[in-house]
Amino acid sequence: MNYFLTEEQEMIKNLVKQIAQEKIAPVAIELDEKGEFPWELMKIFAQSDLFAIFVPEEYGGLGKGVLDLCIIIEELSKACAGVAVSYAASALGTYPIILFGSEEQKKKYLPQIAKGEKLTAFALTESDAGSDAGSIRTAAVRDGNDYILNGNKQWITNGGEAEIYTVIAITDRARGSRGASAFMVEKGTTGFSFGKKENKMGIRCSATRELIFNDCRIPKENLISGEGKGFLVAMKTLDKSRPGVAAQAVGIAQGALDDAIKYARERIQFGKPISSFQGIQFMLADMATQIEAARALLYAGARYIDSNAKDISKISSMTKLFASDVAMKVTTDAVQIFGGYGYMKDYPVEKRMRDAKITQIYEGTNQIQREVIALQLIKEAAKNRR
Repeated sequence: MNYFLTEEQEMIKNLVKQIAQEKIAPVAIELDEKGEFPWELMKIFAQSDLFAIFVPEEYGGLGKGVLDLCIIIEELSKACAGVAVSYAASALGTYPIILFGSEEQKKKYLPQIAKGEKLTAFALTESDAGSDAGSIRTAAVRDGNDYILNGNKQWITNGGEAEIYTVIAITDRARGSRGASAFMVEKGTTGFSFGKKENKMGIRCSATRELIFNDCRIPKENLISGEGKGFLVAMKTLDKSRPGVAAQAVGIAQGALDDAIKYARERIQFGKPISSFQGIQFMLADMATQIEAARALLYAGARYIDSNAKDISKISSMTKLFASDVAMKVTTDAVQIFGGYGYMKDYPVEKRMRDAKITQIYEGTNQIQREVIALQLIKEAAKNRR
């Protein structure tokens, strides 16, 4: 379909497609097997100004929107979702600064991020606080001109590799989620360390680590927006970033479909390619239709968010929910089309199936997305009755 991308967006898409095909695809399986963070690829992204895409122009970026970012993430994910999320997580970690940071914070951090000199990460999840963000235990206590941070964050993408972390911590436990605050913590700060790199099912080349804060002293200037604003910072950030997960899912699914079509045309059974069998044709047709529907919702949702609309939670959750469910279905069908070969690591679709699963889990499980959507529908219905 023609999604009426601008000439500049088409140029971005073609550039990233070339990088994905020439630089990422040849090393994707090796990176997956070794679980090796793709630093060389991050350098290529920096040289290509991909980190500047989501940073405002006044801070050295290109000032592009969510749609532009999603176009990049989708193309990267066709080649390797692990590489794509390593890039996308830096946008996630940067959004709190863009949306809520002070002028001083933006001037200090955003130019370095735009140049790709420093990666960022977003730290909300804990071992006992995933979807229930109000249950976080990591705490920050004011001490003169500093805050002292204690606690742990779990399963943090880019953990250990990023230089700048947006961390959500409780500053007033009596207020529950309204007592949470957001802080910027730099790698190398005394009292800030990392756990082991997690051994994951999918997106294996991306770094996922525990963050450990033990009397970590950070200056009050690193507080984002103000005390008690952390939950708002986190939710508004996720509203902006969830289409990026949808873009990962669409890219994974499209890559799986491309693999399945190629294989179906080459695989000979009963004297002819399996692509000539109606059973396979129907599977391919359904896969393509589902992907196109997911992409249409993603692009429409991203454009809506870029219009500066205020009520973006519902559409943001819809994009993530639908696209990730499609990715899981399409990659499973791709493995089925490959048959026994699809189950082998010598072929690409088993990796895509493993990578697809996480899109249904992180940045809010799909069950939570359904709750967000339903609650918004109920709220809108009640408002319309007044």
